[in-house]
Amino acid sequence: MSERRSSESGFPIKGVYTAADLPEDLDSRLGGPGEYPYTRGVYPTMYTSRPWTMRQYAGFGTATESNARYHQLLRAGTMGLSVAFDLPTQMGYDSDDPIAHGEVGKVGVAIDSIEDMRLLFDGIPLDKVSTSMTINAPGSVLLLLYQLVAEENGVPGSALNGTIQNDILKEYIARGTYIFPPKPSLRLVADTFAYCRKEVPKWNTISISGYHMAEAGASPVQEIAFTLANGVEYVRAAVAAGLAVDDFAPRLSFFFVARTTLLEEVAKFRAARRIWARLMRDEFGAKDPKSMMLRFHTQTAGVQLTAQQPEVNLVRVAVQGLGAVLGGTQSLHTNSFDEAIALPTEKAARLALRTQQVLAYETDLTATVDPFAGSYVVEAMTAEIEAAADALMQRVFEHGSAVDAIEAGFQKREIEQSAYRIAQEIDSGERVVVGLNRFAIDEEEPYEPLRVDPAIEAAQAERLAKLRAERDNAAVERALAELRAAAEGGDNVLYPMKEALRTRATVGEVCGTLREVWGLYRPSDRF
Repeated sequence: MSERRSSESGFPIKGVYTAADLPEDLDSRLGGPGEYPYTRGVYPTMYTSRPWTMRQYAGFGTATESNARYHQLLRAGTMGLSVAFDLPTQMGYDSDDPIAHGEVGKVGVAIDSIEDMRLLFDGIPLDKVSTSMTINAPGSVLLLLYQLVAEENGVPGSALNGTIQNDILKEYIARGTYIFPPKPSLRLVADTFAYCRKEVPKWNTISISGYHMAEAGASPVQEIAFTLANGVEYVRAAVAAGLAVDDFAPRLSFFFVARTTLLEEVAKFRAARRIWARLMRDEFGAKDPKSMMLRFHTQTAGVQLTAQQPEVNLVRVAVQGLGAVLGGTQSLHTNSFDEAIALPTEKAARLALRTQQVLAYETDLTATVDPFAGSYVVEAMTAEIEAAADALMQRVFEHGSAVDAIEAGFQKREIEQSAYRIAQEIDSGERVVVGLNRFAIDEEEPYEPLRVDPAIEAAQAERLAKLRAERDNAAVERALAELRAAAEGGDNVLYPMKEALRTRATVGEVCGTLREVWGLYRPSDRF
């Protein structure tokens, strides 16, 4: 029997729920599927007409290696690609920069220029796949490289479908791959919104992310409260830049975690939709229903995977994926069982995808919309999470804005306290982790992880040297000067940025130009 008596967010879980636990105004809190406040899902038919988009997050080593993995995943039935980038790319540095030493190709694919992007998507029909790119500070740079490669293959921007994460605020809170200070970073986000509305209209311009905060230790309430508060900040920045809310809000998307605590996770997703719909309608005056819909991608909880008895992670991921589907996600990435050890092997990645396919095609989950609607326990939890998240968001806004709260270190402190509590519970055995602090075995079975070839760094440096020797460097300098002028003034920086990348300027050179104008952000700057 489980010993859990309280939720991940800290409120007590009752042994029995009855009709007395339901909110009195349940009908108005629910609405119908595809109707305000979207508690029951953002589309009337949800999965009864088509399943969620099945993504697998992949990217390692060279662009050529990652391209081979993408083709494997597409053959296995993946419906969308999700690209992982290495740390130098995420931080806007080229592979031959001294600061990149030892990190090239390690946690994702190294992309230094348009030539790498061509290799990454070689042979992939960009007008037919949906591509999600987990990239933040240089998100606009990678999107433009993707668009340039698509154009070279005869695919216009109007045919591209996908998402860039582009969520810089959560980097200051929980992850750390920021480049510029908050103010110019928000300008870059707003410029991306405006550019995509004209040039890449079906692209989701931001994936406002709670996932990384959850991985850092945030509770479900903290995850949605801090994520939605960041969402409010992005909307305010775009409106302040002169954009009408209904012109950009329909392309906003979100990114959440799915934990093993299935009931609370289902309630969390439903509460988040309800809060966002109310915010967009009442605070920002949105009229377009699509502006009020919280559409989100989900990834199963990597932080809950264990290196001990890694096969048990297959069960964890299945439960987590089930929670995401029952919660109404629009797309899902299921982690591979070996990700607590190393980059996933091809077999492990295929098994992760098969988990989603079993949920979609062998269960009855897609036969009806929002099967937990009206559940005593889920509706009570949804109301509790909604109230707690609303209260926590108000604490954020008491600082003035999400950025002001970030500068004060508020969200980071709150998450650290939650992470410390979780660690204490695991250490004491109060929180059971199967195979780690209970049901452990004396000797683990041998496992051969996927390893990245350290020669990749030298190979990337050689490619960069060749590129710089062969390109028209005078044209590159002129294009970077145009980018610098736009960054110093008020013009949208994405247009000159695209031209610089077309001349084969590198990711590091583009980001370096912006660093010269906007400066670097350091954590100590806020104290």
